Amino acid sequence: MSQIAIRQVTADDHAAWLPLWQAYLRFYNTELPDAVTRSTWQRLLDPSEPTHGALAWADGKAVGMVHFIYHRSNWSIENACYLQDLLVTPETRGTGVGRQLIEFVYTTAKADGCCDVHWLTHETNATAIQLYERIAERPGFIQFRKDL
Repeated sequence: MSQIAIRQVTADDHAAWLPLWQAYLRFYNTELPDAVTRSTWQRLLDPSEPTHGALAWADGKAVGMVHFIYHRSNWSIENACYLQDLLVTPETRGTGVGRQLIEFVYTTAKADGCCDVHWLTHETNATAIQLYERIAERPGFIQFRKDL
């Protein structure tokens, strides 16, 4: 594989981002209304929003994406960073692209004054968990939620 370049999304990246976003939603057996997808894209581009996105590029093709959100925490003065969405294309899995995207978030969040980066994954996502356990701590918390 050629050199990977990771950069924040720009308005010109929509056609590259959209198939990755749709593949991510399929991976989690999720469908969202088009209005949510449009809103997500607009938030990623809006500098006043706490939501950010980046794409990994190889040979002029987007091969991965990450979305992350800065938020307040009652446990620190600084913002925290929630890495919400991460996907690499099937043909690039296992090549380090996922790690590079996470490390991009680490670097960006630190430069923006965040105190930590945290994320969730499904318990059946064994391949990703192997990576995550090498580059982050697994604190043992269990998520609970109720859709409203």
